[in-house]
Amino acid sequence: MNVTVIAIGDELLIGQVTDTNSGWISRNLNPYGWNVKSVKVIGDDSTAIYKAIDEAFAESDIVLTTGGLGPTKDDITKATLCGYFGGELVLDDATLLNVEQVLEKRHLSMNELNHSQAMVPTSCRVIQNAVGTAPLMWFEKDGKVLVSMPGVPFEMETMMKEQVIPQLLEHFVVDDCILHRTFIVIGYVESELAIKLEQFESEMPDYIHLAYLPKPGIIRLRLSGVSKDADQMQKDMDALSSRLDRILGKAIVCHEDKPLPEILGEKLRKLNLTLSTAESCTGGNIAHQITSVPGSSEYFMGSVVAYSNDVKMKMLNVSSDVLDEHGAVSEPTVKQMVCGVCSMMGTDCAIATSGIAGPGGGTSLKPVGTVWISVKMGERIKTICKHFPGSRDRVIDRATTEAQIMLLKLLTE
Repeated sequence: MNVTVIAIGDELLIGQVTDTNSGWISRNLNPYGWNVKSVKVIGDDSTAIYKAIDEAFAESDIVLTTGGLGPTKDDITKATLCGYFGGELVLDDATLLNVEQVLEKRHLSMNELNHSQAMVPTSCRVIQNAVGTAPLMWFEKDGKVLVSMPGVPFEMETMMKEQVIPQLLEHFVVDDCILHRTFIVIGYVESELAIKLEQFESEMPDYIHLAYLPKPGIIRLRLSGVSKDADQMQKDMDALSSRLDRILGKAIVCHEDKPLPEILGEKLRKLNLTLSTAESCTGGNIAHQITSVPGSSEYFMGSVVAYSNDVKMKMLNVSSDVLDEHGAVSEPTVKQMVCGVCSMMGTDCAIATSGIAGPGGGTSLKPVGTVWISVKMGERIKTICKHFPGSRDRVIDRATTEAQIMLLKLLTE
């Protein structure tokens, strides 16, 4: 069953807003055996919408659109769909009541623009939006379905899970089963990993494929299979997963598609260890990522953003002699930082960073992108110097990722 996703909005084309809806839709449809054939991003333009729908119906059974259902004049999706499928816009009492109830919950009063959101095409079946004022609209044409949804991610996600997916499952019978297995791998670059798995790939069943999804410091390996025989595919996936474990060993740090801070947190929780950070060039970004994980207070005690040398000396007990002789961006300094924060916070583990994120501040000996990272667990300390290319943000992101990978490796040794 093929699906086309159409994201509508001028704000998407000019980069003012990032389209996160399409990725969410793709991830959540795939387990049901629906194949997202293409994703189109278009502006608030009737001609572009007509063309996108024609192209979508030519390749897919299901078309899902997001955006353009707001109450303002630039929101033209509803009127355009009415023109495409026929009929006329009429006031729908049930939709009007839903709009009133949603506004009442938000302690807002009804105005003329809100009232217009209860106007819907006679050619559609309305799906009431339980968390917003823009109704969802279900259209059918030649055995195919188009569902128009609001562009607000929370509204779209809620209604997809509660209404759209269940109704699509009732409407369409899906024969194929799709199964994915994801593995988070560290310690390899993509080309090295591909060589390592060359024989493994050549011996996989034809209906299962292996994808490499690299990010700085991490590679996500994804096994994907499509088959009508779900039981056999499950057995084949289990066998391939076990074989990957044997080949890659500890390089696989997670058997699910999870972000690195969550993987690190689960490892700390499993080992009953606590963590603190001392950050200079990363400016608290490591602590930010770690605390973005729900429940991180179980293992994360705190952080010191030691941007100045005075803070390094006063709070982390970094020696003035070390700073004078080696500088802030050095191995001795970052080692004293990691020991200092570990002692100060009373934690089992710690991470410390000191570097030159740029764009200025670099020298011939310590160019922009130079970062010293130190990690500590008990009495064991690992320290490394990295040279990250790119912009200031990229250097900070790479250092943040590398620091977490270093600690994860130390925890698994």
